[in-house]
Amino acid sequence: MRYAVLLAYPPSLWRDATDDQRTAYHRAHLAFHDAVGARGRLVAGEALADADAATTLRHVEGRPVLSDGPFAETAEQLGGLYLVDAPDLDVMTALCELLPQPYSVEIRPVVDVEGSETR
Repeated sequence: MRYAVLLAYPPSLWRDATDDQRTAYHRAHLAFHDAVGARGRLVAGEALADADAATTLRHVEGRPVLSDGPFAETAEQLGGLYLVDAPDLDVMTALCELLPQPYSVEIRPVVDVEGSETR
């Protein structure tokens, strides 16, 4: 089964981290990568720019409108994501426990949408 792993944390987490904390965060991601390789398959993973670099598209009266910044103000921002093939939620949860502890980690099954298969 495929799972999306969404990583959220306060915007200042990385900026305010000491060098030792940054090293620990990096090592946690490497441990996650290694564990996923042993128990599943990493399909994709990306770090995201801060939320203030986002562009939001909304439709107003049927017309697209772009605005700078995130969709809504939050105490946390989405800072990265992984797409992982894992046997089940128990394995996925155990893998995600390796990620840096200050993160809020959302694990969400990916659903197959009928008719959207890649050609």
